[in-house]
Amino acid sequence: MNKDKISPDLLFETSWEVCNKVGGIYTVLSTRAHTLQEIMKDRLVFIGPDLDCNNLPADFEEDKSLYNDWQQYALEVDNLQIKVGRWKVPGDPIVILVDFSPFFAKKSIFYFNMWEAYGIDSSKGYGDYDESCMFALASAHVMESFYRFYKFENKNVVALFNEWMLAMGALYIQQNVPSIATMFTTHATSIGRSIAGNNKLLYAYMDGYNGDQMAEELNMQGKHAIEKCAAHTVDCFTTVSDITAIECAQLLDKKPDVVTTNGFEQNFVPEKATYKIKRAEARKALIETAEKLTGCSISPDALLVSTSGRYEYKNKGIDVFIDAINQVRTSTELEKEVVAFILVPGWVADARADLKTLIQNDLTTDQPLQHPFITHWLYNMQEDKVLNFVDHCGFSNNEQEKVKIVFVPCYLDGKDGIFNKPYYDILIGMDVTIYPSYYEPWGYTPLESVAFGIPTITTNLAGFGLWALNYVSGKNIQEGVAVIDRTDFNYADVVETIKNQILALTHTSETAINDCTKNCFQLAAKAEWKEFITHYIDAFDIALNNKNNRINKI
Repeated sequence: MNKDKISPDLLFETSWEVCNKVGGIYTVLSTRAHTLQEIMKDRLVFIGPDLDCNNLPADFEEDKSLYNDWQQYALEVDNLQIKVGRWKVPGDPIVILVDFSPFFAKKSIFYFNMWEAYGIDSSKGYGDYDESCMFALASAHVMESFYRFYKFENKNVVALFNEWMLAMGALYIQQNVPSIATMFTTHATSIGRSIAGNNKLLYAYMDGYNGDQMAEELNMQGKHAIEKCAAHTVDCFTTVSDITAIECAQLLDKKPDVVTTNGFEQNFVPEKATYKIKRAEARKALIETAEKLTGCSISPDALLVSTSGRYEYKNKGIDVFIDAINQVRTSTELEKEVVAFILVPGWVADARADLKTLIQNDLTTDQPLQHPFITHWLYNMQEDKVLNFVDHCGFSNNEQEKVKIVFVPCYLDGKDGIFNKPYYDILIGMDVTIYPSYYEPWGYTPLESVAFGIPTITTNLAGFGLWALNYVSGKNIQEGVAVIDRTDFNYADVVETIKNQILALTHTSETAINDCTKNCFQLAAKAEWKEFITHYIDAFDIALNNKNNRINKI
């Protein structure tokens, strides 16, 4: 680390998504781990939730000999039910999984202490509030136990808490173990996401919003309160993009101390020979699945297009994606076949037995399956927004249509029952990805796309999109990334622009496509963690200095 800056002797980092793949934060932590491990050399300890005490997560390898003296102490003295091991991602960082269920017995006392110390009214919390806060408390107790057992009192120790779900842990540590420097990162403010998700105009009226007032209006007081309190209380407050920094300043009344831009690691992308094989396998699986669903033969060189991410219909621009694909379908300029995939987990029931049978037995049919738009049955088929909009647009997926659309409403974890491939092994088969987000604090999906050499379309309302504009004009997909200007009022223009970009790709030569792929790889190299880790080094220094100043005042 930089000799002019204070660096941690030990770094704790906790998140709901440690060894628990839910969304983009898993990607942040798992890809950053390799670079941090090179710097910290096993002085980095992740803490995650033990969600199934009878089974280990697939990406966790338990090691009962690791810190075995403390493991016994933590159980017998501190009554902590933990598993210690390694996170099976590049860098193999140390991970502690903690069972937070016993902490529910302490909930009332803990909430009273938070009210007394910080004025946080947990009676306004609901949904996943209690579960998150109990995991935050459990994580803090793990840190405290480890810290005291190994006598780190005279060492530089930093504890990094991610998202509002872990905010109470940061407050507990600052209150009970003040010699640990605290950091809190918000990847998206809870109230900002709620404003956008409730179809309110977030950007047009940003300067006029009051976070506390909106939290009351949208019944978000509990989550907003702990997030805001942590932002103002910790030794270093960070967020992941410039666009979210503006949001924090307005809605949390606190400008971040550092913007810790998100990066990626190239070691998640296959080497050249393997890359070609995996790409061919992915394309084959995608096209064959679409053929089984529709009963149609699809050209091997069809343009494969996708979007992915959380099922936030407006925030992620899923509505825009479907609309744009529909305009491609009805365009007189379309010459090439297009298959569009919506890789967004919904309320999935199970893989379709009829589709599964056709795939497993390599059977062909010239008749479409019932509901030829979806690979897995949903519990709420009639109310599903994606299926309803696909139907409203008039998609048929019949042989006469050059454009087919397929909804894959499950987590691609390699065990979905249809593709049985993890997300990256599907992504690698695409020709272009589209993420027309309305609310996207960073946007890992487009960064992952260019890292895999696949051109992508995003917007200037995504943190990644704004970052990419430092290196590309954003107007031409041939640069690797097209960044569309999106506002609260130009939905139709966004749809039209995406349509034109897709049509342009259907007429692009193989040489131009190869150049586009090279541009993707070159841009992705600028977003590797080795380029961005310096922001964390700055943040650790700020946290430790502020902690020292805080301690000196006690």
